[in-house]
Amino acid sequence: MAVVEGTAASIGKSVEIRGEVKGSEDLLIDGRVEGTVTLTDSKLTIGPSAHVDADVAARDVVILGVLNGNVTASVRVELRKGGNLTGNVRAARLSIEEGALLSGKVELTQGDAGGPRPGAPASQPGSIS
Repeated sequence: MAVVEGTAASIGKSVEIRGEVKGSEDLLIDGRVEGTVTLTDSKLTIGPSAHVDADVAARDVVILGVLNGNVTASVRVELRKGGNLTGNVRAARLSIEEGALLSGKVELTQGDAGGPRPGAPASQPGSIS
């Protein structure tokens, strides 16, 4: 089978990591991670089998599993059906599908034209579930 360009690195279902994860390529986590995850210019996907207890920072973050920690994304956070996020979100864009859970504060940054209006409150405290 040929390797497809743009494939993400992955942390499998049976893998457990405690500490700091850093990288410069897209990453799929399907196992257990505790600590911090930093992928400044890349996409992080929290797979459906993942359990992550970490603060994460990436260009884009897609959550299908469980994430306990704060999320910082320079572009977008997507909380998909079945995803469960407990922590604060700071991103230019946020998408939440029906069936996803979010408990924490959301701060939308001025990263693009879709950001908050000038003069609008910087953060919107509350819990969405």
